[in-house]
Amino acid sequence: MLDFVSLITRLAMAAVWIISGFSKLRDSLQTQQAMKAYEILPGDLISPLAAGLSAFEIALGVLLFLGIFLRPAGVISIGLLTVFIIAIISAWARGLTIDCGCFGGGGANSNAGPATYLTEIGRDLGFIVLSVWTVWRPYKRFALHP
Repeated sequence: MLDFVSLITRLAMAAVWIISGFSKLRDSLQTQQAMKAYEILPGDLISPLAAGLSAFEIALGVLLFLGIFLRPAGVISIGLLTVFIIAIISAWARGLTIDCGCFGGGGANSNAGPATYLTEIGRDLGFIVLSVWTVWRPYKRFALHP
């Protein structure tokens, strides 16, 4: 039973990263807008980081999907999600009204408010739980090379 849970959590996180990465890659200008909206990074870093983040998320998703290097992929997922949560909290604390840009889109959003930010943080915390499970129980029969 736990092997099946490990498989489902791993595939769920693989889907999250692959969908997120391709969404950002499909509309790189929108991804750059989303990154600018956080007002954290210098302008000249936004374009290369936007492209790099898309590719990185896709690669991370592929590793998880194939069941390769599961423990490192889980740890990296936890780290990346933590950075995303910190960025969302930072935007919220500074009174910015933005769309997180987590699955494409992003930028200014006049409808964003506490409920929006709490939902995004809660979602990412849920993804962290899935990633912790992958770190805790990576070595299962459904993985190619855990």
